[in-house]
Amino acid sequence: MRKNSLITLLLLLGLLVFTACSGGSAADPTRAPATVSSTSSDNTSQSDTSTPAEPTPAPTVPQKLTIASGTDVENMNVHLVTASPSFSVLEHIYQTLFYMNTEGELEPLLAEKIEPGDEPQTFILTLRQGIQFSDGTPFNAEAVKANLDWVLNTDNAAPFRFLIDRIQEVVVVDDYTVQINLNSDFAPLAAHLSHGALAMISPAALEQGSEFLASNAIGTGPYLLSNWARAESVTLERNPDYWGEAPKIDTLVFQVITEDGARLVALESGTVDIAVRVPPAEAARLAANPNIDIITTPGLRTIYIFFNVTAEPFDDVRVRQAVNYAVDVQSIVTNLFDNAALVSQAPFASPIFGYSQQTPYARDLDKARELLAEAGVAEGTTVVLYHPTGRYIQDALVADAIRAQLREVGLNVELRTLEWTQYVPFVRAEAPDNQVQFAMLGWGTPTMDADYALYALFHSSQIPPGFNGAFYQNPEVDALLDEARTNPDPAAREAAYAEAIALIWNDAPWLFLYSEIQLTAVRTNVEGFVVHPNERLIATGASKR
Repeated sequence: MRKNSLITLLLLLGLLVFTACSGGSAADPTRAPATVSSTSSDNTSQSDTSTPAEPTPAPTVPQKLTIASGTDVENMNVHLVTASPSFSVLEHIYQTLFYMNTEGELEPLLAEKIEPGDEPQTFILTLRQGIQFSDGTPFNAEAVKANLDWVLNTDNAAPFRFLIDRIQEVVVVDDYTVQINLNSDFAPLAAHLSHGALAMISPAALEQGSEFLASNAIGTGPYLLSNWARAESVTLERNPDYWGEAPKIDTLVFQVITEDGARLVALESGTVDIAVRVPPAEAARLAANPNIDIITTPGLRTIYIFFNVTAEPFDDVRVRQAVNYAVDVQSIVTNLFDNAALVSQAPFASPIFGYSQQTPYARDLDKARELLAEAGVAEGTTVVLYHPTGRYIQDALVADAIRAQLREVGLNVELRTLEWTQYVPFVRAEAPDNQVQFAMLGWGTPTMDADYALYALFHSSQIPPGFNGAFYQNPEVDALLDEARTNPDPAAREAAYAEAIALIWNDAPWLFLYSEIQLTAVRTNVEGFVVHPNERLIATGASKR
């Protein structure tokens, strides 16, 4: 049984060496048996050059699995989406070069290995052979180049371009070999190539343009897009020509149910098989139901509220610090999450490489009032807090608790929300159109590396349209983050991240909140379903009895 099971993150990502596990497993049900691979020039193993397994016969009894999600897919173009619920759907259709397993280890997927090249700042990708996209286009070096070049092209405005922005050129060596030329050392390259936003799209689809890509999904994965009823559901059908082990579920449905209670009602009635983001207060009741299991997964997502540091009153660091002193995060974690969350002691979760613990802002109302007075913020000043509903666990309740706590120090908080697919572009709008004073978001770190956790959110190069919604700029932080991503020494990287985190903590461009623990409810007749620490919902190894 999976009740209260924990997925423990045991390993942190090193510089250029990653482990590849042999054989298929529930942790990675999307791939054929893995081969050993290495990115270290002194630790290179021979890869298995065998062709992919023949597609297995379809199950005799068709199976359908329905997952109740809280939000819709943003876009069918995997290079443009930004949220985990979108990736959870699309990663059943598209596949990446490498896969980050549930223990934080990199495994080969479409690529067999990555190794340093003969020249400095070059890497060689060796690709798996005999794979086709679902439209019949071959997966090869030209396909990898087409996808990486698409993301690198600034005209395409790929939000995760920063993951590979140190790539100077992608060179096709032969059909199944790619050379990546960098403009500097780039420590997290291998990990970044496991990110869903760098999954492979059919080059033929890329050529048809953004409008086609927005509503069509053509990848190498185990499922095909069958139907997208916007704001209602996404339906996937098993890919009969999938190159790896065929999934047992024929039809996979991601149903949009934004309200927590409605998701649980659908689960308990058997209308859906799986419900995400279970409110902690409901977990014990659901676990007592003999037809339901609760999967508990320590997550890699930090929930925060960012301040627009260019807009009054949050352009004053004293105001930002005052809000951190005024909000009792521990009480929120205790009362709204039943301690199924962890108070932030850094801008990202502790299992991630580069973590450096800080002292949380303990609640101090006198200190908060003093700082607000020094900054000239009059009692009764109104500020507008934007927050989502249904995207994160208890997100609306958390926003309301913050509103009530800030009232105690004289701030009048108005709460506003939008439907999720409108919310993200609104709160990350570019200047001067950005209307946000402060807003709630979450950030997971699926690469397990602090570069992903910090560079995107705090480097000045990433202000909107990038992910630095706070418009935060600190030249010293920029320099430290640049040093950390280009230094090949893990110890030097950790030291640079520790300095950067201390500066960020003091500058307080965020109201630092908590890291989530995921609670997912699953009908007991479902087997093999995986909730990844990066919040991906993996159904390709699932079945129903």
